[in-house]
Amino acid sequence: MMTEIMFLVDEVPEGGYQARALGESIFTEADNLESLHVRVRDAVQCHFEQDQAPKIIRLHFVRDEVIAL
Repeated sequence: MMTEIMFLVDEVPEGGYQARALGESIFTEADNLESLHVRVRDAVQCHFEQDQAPKIIRLHFVRDEVIAL
């Protein structure tokens, strides 16, 4: 049984967030962080059988910054 699942979270240029699980075919998106938390939980619960779902969901935020010289 998996104890933890990690999602890479990107900010979408048009606004909102996209989250993609590492090692699983799970993807979701939302307009704000509160909605993202709900949608990630729901996506994980739908993807796994109840007794096989990970106990911890980790969100890793990816952020790119460009600095001009």
